[in-house]
Amino acid sequence: MIAKGQKISDRYQILKSIGEGGMANVYLAYDTILERNVAVKVLRGDLATDEKFVRRFQREALQASSLNNENIVEVYDVGEDHGEYYIVMEYIEGKQLKTLLKKRGKLTVPEVVDIMLQVTSGLSVAHDSYIIHRDIKPQNIMILENGLVKLTDFGIAVAMNSTQLTQTNSVMGSVHYLPPEQACGKGATLQSDIYSLGILMFELLTGKLPYRGENAVEIALKHLKEPLPSIRTILPDLPQSIENIIMKATAKNPKNRYADAREMHEDLRTCLDESRINEIKYTYKYPENDYDDNAVLKIKKEANNKDSMKKDGEEVIAKKITENDLKKQNTTIIVLVAIFTALIVGITVVLLWIRYGNSIGTKEVPDVTNMTLVDAVKTLENAGFTVVDETIEKNSSTIEEGKVVMTSPAGGSEKKKGSEITIYISKGTAEITIDDYTGQNYYKIQGALEAQGIKVYSEPRDIGEDDDNNYEEYEIIDQSVAAGETLKSGDEITLYIPNIKDVYPDFTDGYEVLDILDFCEEYELTCKFVDKDKNTLSINKGNASEYESYKIVSQNRKEGAKVTKNASLTITLEGNKNSGDGSHELD
Repeated sequence: MIAKGQKISDRYQILKSIGEGGMANVYLAYDTILERNVAVKVLRGDLATDEKFVRRFQREALQASSLNNENIVEVYDVGEDHGEYYIVMEYIEGKQLKTLLKKRGKLTVPEVVDIMLQVTSGLSVAHDSYIIHRDIKPQNIMILENGLVKLTDFGIAVAMNSTQLTQTNSVMGSVHYLPPEQACGKGATLQSDIYSLGILMFELLTGKLPYRGENAVEIALKHLKEPLPSIRTILPDLPQSIENIIMKATAKNPKNRYADAREMHEDLRTCLDESRINEIKYTYKYPENDYDDNAVLKIKKEANNKDSMKKDGEEVIAKKITENDLKKQNTTIIVLVAIFTALIVGITVVLLWIRYGNSIGTKEVPDVTNMTLVDAVKTLENAGFTVVDETIEKNSSTIEEGKVVMTSPAGGSEKKKGSEITIYISKGTAEITIDDYTGQNYYKIQGALEAQGIKVYSEPRDIGEDDDNNYEEYEIIDQSVAAGETLKSGDEITLYIPNIKDVYPDFTDGYEVLDILDFCEEYELTCKFVDKDKNTLSINKGNASEYESYKIVSQNRKEGAKVTKNASLTITLEGNKNSGDGSHELD
């Protein structure tokens, strides 16, 4: 543990501990140079002594630092200080999606679609660069107060690929989202992330994980063998389009899944369209049992060995699922060591040279952000690096068009002289043409616009007296930016929804005139009484007692319709009026 007040690399001053995990401890720290709060994740001691893991951790974290998307927690720095390996990230004042799920039990369909749109938006950027997350789960997704979703632990999750399932406290959390191909010991692909996204979506909608078991082996076998439970048996009113997305994402055979996160994101964007609610159920084009039977048999053998299960616990799944190749590798190493025992001294010298000699000739990549292309090329070449001829254009809301957004490898990373550097040039902020969103669901539009960088706000609006529309809750009735206008990432739009107070009861069931007057007063409605011939009756609280014997026969607002401020309510009465002198008139 690192003490409060301690400085890492003479820059990041620890303020407090904000989390402890199986692989790292997380601290809130203050960056004394850039004067901002950051989150510092420090590798746990036993992992920090694994040189192979540390090298991979640093490499993958640096690669993740090149990702630029509002739905990905930004990686600022990676380093080492007195044997402590750390990664510095954007500090998020929010809560884990897992925490929200525990509190709420399950989420609504619009909420889930919005969250998945944002997660796939961030993951699309990673997949475009062939970066696989490998550990998609609610614990690695943060939600800010304004609804912005951020995906965390890029780079860390990648580096943990061959290590995390050997940790007892990590495996049970990750195996619930484990793709079948990884359960068979195969390498992860972009589509492995897609499977985890499908399991996540199932969990958010139902509040339950599709596969459960007493240990990791049992759960992994279910991922391999058991079909995903039909979500529409749990949620019968769920649109078929939503079930189709989950079915396609969680297909056992990767060939039946989305190719990457961007393809899934595009499907999510239209899944709540009316035309897709009752679409045809998704069917798999390729066989679903495309997995390694031998791997399954091995896992089953271990699962059936009760003594082994008790003794090894989750380590069984670690060895059989994610490190099938490790045993072969270890065997090869043993043979090589036996053969070359006589050369052990020479090998030691070579290894020492590899470890320390490789650093000779390395140099820090200059940070050329915000430079012109000419200046950036000159700076990089003067530093001894080779600049790739073809630049890549990238939208940016902060960097002026034509200037450098970033480089790959990123500025500040250590690379050998002569290494190739790719420059990303800003093409400015992308323009989004605004459509007419009236009549559509607020959450659907919010998710689609926020995925493109637009800040979306909702505002209840009172309904006019002459507006007889029976609006749905969260139906958009107006917007601050007209259809046809364009916005850029970072711009704002306000979507107006009806100010719905309550629902109308059946006034013919036991209500009296005075009750209706009270109801209209409470909800600020315009109240009108008519007789059966549609003649207006002048009734108020002062003379309401004269109409006590009247029967309420109809109302212009249906029972269950939503009450909105300033709406008009018309009640038809029938009966005898008390004239006040003992006589009665028949209406």
